[in-house]
Amino acid sequence: MNYPRRGVHGEVVEDLGRRIVGGDPGTGGRLDPIGLAKRYRVSQTVVREVLKTLAAKGLVDARPKRGTFIRPRGEWSMLDPDVLRWRFAHRGDGHMLRELAEVRSAVEPAGARLAAQRRTPEEITAIEAALARMADTPVGTAAHREADLAFHRLLLAAAHNELLDCLMTVIASALYTRGRFTHANSRPPGPSGTHGAVLDAVRRGDPDGAESAMRDLLIQAGQDTGL
Repeated sequence: MNYPRRGVHGEVVEDLGRRIVGGDPGTGGRLDPIGLAKRYRVSQTVVREVLKTLAAKGLVDARPKRGTFIRPRGEWSMLDPDVLRWRFAHRGDGHMLRELAEVRSAVEPAGARLAAQRRTPEEITAIEAALARMADTPVGTAAHREADLAFHRLLLAAAHNELLDCLMTVIASALYTRGRFTHANSRPPGPSGTHGAVLDAVRRGDPDGAESAMRDLLIQAGQDTGL
């Protein structure tokens, strides 16, 4: 469930969501809506909307006689973009990076293989443009991260598998976290680099080559972040 991060509602969702995901002892197992209204100096209406937003993310629930409570961690919507972001805010370490890398290694090579079989000429052109933007922007900048994200999003979209495409949320989070930890001397992408090798294999319709090149790309990504 998306929400505007600005404004009172967005500010309370952001703070309370981070506290819950971070295991803040102050939240406890139960949440007191009246206490939350006092804490954040907002109305009960705002609190209800905030809890509704967090419930949609699997973080909280409300039951008769039990009240409002934090759900067990295993019931959280872990693929929700905000839950991923809040998790990283509290676990921005090697453990979190390894989890994200493991998901990428399970998803992206398969996506590259399918893209090599199903891509259209228009999709190839779009992926080429994203790679060109990556090559033209300094590693570590917002513009570079956006181009990198576009490259991977377009590549996965070229697989024409809606379920794989849904996992782009995790990949986007992985690319964001990688951008924060990439070594300053990491190799920039380009037509002759690992990104280019993936594109070349997809362009020529080589599933095995595309899958192998993507695995090489992910290995390099791990090296750049010290994994």
